[in-house]
Amino acid sequence: MEATTEQSSYYNDLEKMSVGELLQNINREDKTVPLAVEKALPQIEALVKGVTERMRAGGRLFYIGAGTSGRLGVVDASECPPTYGVPFDMVIGIIAGGDGAIRKAVEFAEDDAEQAWQDMLAYNITAKDVVVGIAASGKTPYVIGGLNTANANGCLTGCIVCNSGSPVAAEAQYPVEVVTGPEFVTGSTRMKAGTAQKLVLNMLTTSVMIQLGHIKGNKMVDMQLSNNKLIDRGTRMVMSETGLDEATAANLLKQHGSVRKAVEASGVNN
Repeated sequence: MEATTEQSSYYNDLEKMSVGELLQNINREDKTVPLAVEKALPQIEALVKGVTERMRAGGRLFYIGAGTSGRLGVVDASECPPTYGVPFDMVIGIIAGGDGAIRKAVEFAEDDAEQAWQDMLAYNITAKDVVVGIAASGKTPYVIGGLNTANANGCLTGCIVCNSGSPVAAEAQYPVEVVTGPEFVTGSTRMKAGTAQKLVLNMLTTSVMIQLGHIKGNKMVDMQLSNNKLIDRGTRMVMSETGLDEATAANLLKQHGSVRKAVEASGVNN
């Protein structure tokens, strides 16, 4: 495979650039990322459909990755419960080296091809579940080994990589290859590759959660009311859906604990 993510930057003498030049050139490269994602839309669609089918049948979604890729998976997984009101273990992000690696890199953790499956076993993974490997290079042993064992145990597998023809993609039943090319700082895949992975993760869980019924119209009717901002937002949503005044909507929301339940309890047909 040709690892374009590792190729030399299109720019040189970065230390000689002014701050303005640095920002303009980084921005110029960042603009190419959505176009690279667009080319992968058919692959993303296939993955979304596969994940949705498994989750409708009671399966869960696991992300496995190392470094930046692993952190992005953990972030996406951790945002699903507050956004969509789903159980905390419905989408699970696992990073090589354990949760401590979210803040501090763990040496050689990504090189252990056996550990990802062991990490997933701690969550009682079954054949009903989905495993999506996230690896910018497409060569991470932790991810390759995890997908390989997941396949052998009947899981549905996918991946998000930023090179074409990678070993990770070869292990995935539903590969997503977003080819972002050389980074502004050579090899720094937390930049364009990381942005591409975040965009795809947003697409994946947003689309799946909509398919699973956690959005009504365009609103997060199952979101957790975990702070005053979200309570205020929830109140406005109840008002919008029912036509009730603010005080009545706020009281219903407080009583029932979610926008969906408050709207249902209002007796207003929408």
